[in-house]
Amino acid sequence: MKKFEGMLFCTDLDGTLYKSDKTVSKENLDAIEYFKSEGGLFTFITGRTPSTAKDMVSIIKPNAPYGCFNGAAIYDADKNKYIWNMWLPASAHTLVKTVEEQMPEMGIQLNTDADIFFYKDNVAMQYFRKITGIEYSYSTYEDAKDIMMKVVFAHTETARMDALITLLNSQKTAQNFDFVRSEKFLYEVLPKGASKGGALLKMAELLNIDEGKTIAVGDYNNDVSMIKSAGVGFAVANAVPEAKAVANHITVSNDEHAIAAIIEGLDKGMYF
Repeated sequence: MKKFEGMLFCTDLDGTLYKSDKTVSKENLDAIEYFKSEGGLFTFITGRTPSTAKDMVSIIKPNAPYGCFNGAAIYDADKNKYIWNMWLPASAHTLVKTVEEQMPEMGIQLNTDADIFFYKDNVAMQYFRKITGIEYSYSTYEDAKDIMMKVVFAHTETARMDALITLLNSQKTAQNFDFVRSEKFLYEVLPKGASKGGALLKMAELLNIDEGKTIAVGDYNNDVSMIKSAGVGFAVANAVPEAKAVANHITVSNDEHAIAAIIEGLDKGMYF
């Protein structure tokens, strides 16, 4: 039996696997290849869509399906298809309209199972496109033909984001959704029950992996459920306090080859 056989390692991307300069270190990539060569399953769970995760797949080369839409779906890159997914109910449209009417300055991004559309643009959305490389494409909620997976609201001012959260939570339909802050300037509406933690557990079920043999590492609020759900959960040193609070271990920062550090510890038998 190989050293890491029966283990599933799920990482966040930005702020965790990726360094601050948006690259992946050779140390991390070499460690990932070693982990896989010893029987381990390595993958990631991200807020991105399959259409925007292709570069990550080509760099990281996961040997298991990956989670996308912050846990609302699991995608098999080899077969180019979803193997599990959730979607927003039609009442999400009402939330979008409410925000559009009461907070016209708020950026609104619509994520379908096939693409990303920018319904309302602002400085925060322009910054989002700059750091992700996603091209501008416009659509209204009514015109989007594919299944709606999540909605993202964006604004650069913390006070406006706080007001948005208050507005969304005050809606009668709020209980039909889950909400998560994926960046300081991004707030997401997800299908009820969707989370990175839920995706990790579903992935373990689909791959026949013992939940106790799952490993997760992340840095931000949207990673909390994944860190908490894993058999062994890690937060990087640069993580927010909420992520550190639920982690079993705090590892080095994303600029210090955090994935390699964890795999080195696994290799020494430190965590299981």
